[in-house]
Amino acid sequence: GSIGPGWGNGKATAVAFAREGARVVCVDIDVEAAQDTAKLIADEDGVALALRADVTQSDDIARIVATTKAMFGRIDILDNNVGVAAMGGVVEIEEAEWDRVFAVNLKSCYLAMKHVIPVMVAQGGGAIVNISSIASIRYTGVPYSTYYATKAAMNHLTATTAVEYAPKKVRVNAILPGLMKTPMVEKSAGLAQAYAGGDVEGMWRKRDAQCPMGHMGTAWDVAHAAV
Repeated sequence: GSIGPGWGNGKATAVAFAREGARVVCVDIDVEAAQDTAKLIADEDGVALALRADVTQSDDIARIVATTKAMFGRIDILDNNVGVAAMGGVVEIEEAEWDRVFAVNLKSCYLAMKHVIPVMVAQGGGAIVNISSIASIRYTGVPYSTYYATKAAMNHLTATTAVEYAPKKVRVNAILPGLMKTPMVEKSAGLAQAYAGGDVEGMWRKRDAQCPMGHMGTAWDVAHAAV
């Protein structure tokens, strides 16, 4: 789903997968957002199922995997596109917020792979795409230590898991989007505050200026890379 109107990375990727013939299970903590994406796919004569899950909970992920297997018989692709950005460096960020962001951004990736990889191994292979960020490898100009740390950890988890399961025909890759113009960025009050005192348009201008091409990427850039 997407946190607001427009195209988020996960929403665009789900539609892009469907356009290539995939049967897509759209999973979001906001089931209405997942249903919106599934409807877009159905309107293009694709096949999509919308399910609700809290991806920080192992039982929820296990249920999603079981439901997907029961309906479609296999899982060929796992796209881990989950992330929140909480403002604050290591001094400012509260411990509870540190734990929350690590659960949403990193534990969700671990849990999804934990439950999906055995399915992929049993069926002879599969492909996993973890959505990281340019923030995993450099400072982007705003203080969000939890985002930097979780996405950096995702990179290494991706690389090491890829090596471990390559002999079993399970590919694991990460995409590191640069600065993106998506609903998640727009709706993050902390980001707009950090960039431009809460002015979203001012934030867009500053982020555009940070990009070598003079403009941010869109959700479709991530979607096409995932495909």
